[in-house]
Amino acid sequence: MVGSASKLRPATRPKIVKKKTNKFVRFEADLFKRMNPAWRKPHGMDGRFRRNFKGTPKHVKIGYGSNTKTRYLLPDGFHKFKVSNVKELELLLMHNKKYAAEIAHNVSTRKRKAIVERAEQLSIKVCNRAAKLRSEEAE
Repeated sequence: MVGSASKLRPATRPKIVKKKTNKFVRFEADLFKRMNPAWRKPHGMDGRFRRNFKGTPKHVKIGYGSNTKTRYLLPDGFHKFKVSNVKELELLLMHNKKYAAEIAHNVSTRKRKAIVERAEQLSIKVCNRAAKLRSEEAE
């Protein structure tokens, strides 16, 4: 029953359209090593970037947002649902065509195995099913 988890498909799989794939970077962050490239809104009184002069990079605007139906959607069409134990996995019993389980980072290897086993019984997709299990099998 190992291959059955990979065959799980979502109920609907809408096409995901990204309007802008590259990141918005802070203006002139490429000129200074000490400047964090994370986006900051320009506030300068005379700044040409704030005043939208020609030749300056694009600003962050609401129009670049993703479609609400496809926001947070994984490429395979599922939404993530974080799971820490087997009991939380039971919540996805009726929603296994919409949500895929993601095992939390702080779950032990023993509990991970139990979660993955139970997910196969309930036919629930687990995004990170092999995490923390590979190193144990190699030893």
